[in-house]
Amino acid sequence: MWLLPALLLLCLSGCLSLTGPGSVNGTAGGSLRVRCQYESMYEGYNKYWCRGQYDTSCESIVETKGEEKVERNGRVSIRDHPEAFAFTVTMQNLNEDDAGSYWCKIQTVWILDSWSRDPSALVRVYVSSATTTPRRTTRPATPPIFLVVNPGQNLSTGEVLTQNSGFRLSSPHFLLVVLLKLPLLLSMLGAVFWVNRPQWVPAGR
Repeated sequence: MWLLPALLLLCLSGCLSLTGPGSVNGTAGGSLRVRCQYESMYEGYNKYWCRGQYDTSCESIVETKGEEKVERNGRVSIRDHPEAFAFTVTMQNLNEDDAGSYWCKIQTVWILDSWSRDPSALVRVYVSSATTTPRRTTRPATPPIFLVVNPGQNLSTGEVLTQNSGFRLSSPHFLLVVLLKLPLLLSMLGAVFWVNRPQWVPAGR
């Protein structure tokens, strides 16, 4: 009769002696940190981080070694903070396969069986895909050009264009207009006047 209450009390004491965030969220390519809090009686014990659906059969990934320093295994690291009665787990360079059930655990039992278990706290890790926002290229607006002439200042058309719009009479485009397009335009105008000239008819015919 006393065995079942004793086992229940043992389970509750182990569950309440270690707490975690319950769930954490991360982004693919980024990192996340998990902080688990324990009671002062477990200050000298090794802490570890394992993955699996059940705490009794999860696979250990990284664990402390009784020292206050970072222990690392690949992309996962763990560090004990005995002054705060807590330890932190950091997962870096996340990918979507890292999502799942993990456990914060304290190693108190060296031989695990169906009647004994380490204090543990379930932490569910969620990893969302990184979304990239396309960059929009905007061209700067071209400011309008206004012709500004001070009163009492006599400027020719060429000087006004040069000062206000940056148009230069010695530019290649201007020389092309003068040397090629202007003679062509004059030739066309001469041909039009020649065709439309008045016809003089001699008198008496």
